[in-house]
Amino acid sequence: MAAIESNTKQTYPSPAAELAAAINDGKTHLLLAASGSVAVIKLPLIISSLQDYPNLSIRIILTKSATHFLAGQSPEQPTVASLSSLPNVDSVYQDEDEWVEPWTREAKILHIEARRWAHLLAVIPMSANLLAKITGGICDNLLTNVIRAWDVDPLNPRKRKILVAPSMNTMMWIHPLTAKQLGILEEWDWFEVLPAQVKTLACGDTGQGGMCDWNEVVSVIKQRLSVTGP
Repeated sequence: MAAIESNTKQTYPSPAAELAAAINDGKTHLLLAASGSVAVIKLPLIISSLQDYPNLSIRIILTKSATHFLAGQSPEQPTVASLSSLPNVDSVYQDEDEWVEPWTREAKILHIEARRWAHLLAVIPMSANLLAKITGGICDNLLTNVIRAWDVDPLNPRKRKILVAPSMNTMMWIHPLTAKQLGILEEWDWFEVLPAQVKTLACGDTGQGGMCDWNEVVSVIKQRLSVTGP
């Protein structure tokens, strides 16, 4: 007997609705974001070093530029898809996930739910372009919308931090605009900046601009999560 074809269309919650449902799951929430710098290839090392952290949920946001370094083009460069299989990673978001379906009133909004969900946002790495966008108030992708929608109310005693690790070419780092923009982040008490280090960069130049050592990044994340978790 031929099987009867079902006309019932199976539906799944949107990324925003799924994230909203996880806000009160009792876990510690790390929103780990990456922008367009070669240092994004350190993400697997950072995530794997957090695998023994108790009751941790990690959700990743990648900018479009960040994905250019994550196409599996070399042994040290994983694919975007492979990040989902790393310990404690529950979702990987890209810009397209903000608008998987036309918005209707009362529907969840991903960048708002991400801000509500996160106990800590760590932008590892933060490119020169992203630094300029943040300090200029531009919010033209998922990550910059999360940052612009961050709760910065000075009267909120549970205000949460944004940890950033700049990474850029030395000439970009010493450009006067970079110092000016970093100065703005230092004035905003909801940001914590991990200074760039001096090293030989992927382009071959030697100087300051390399992302803070990833082991130090892990250490700071662990310290901050111990304070900001549920």
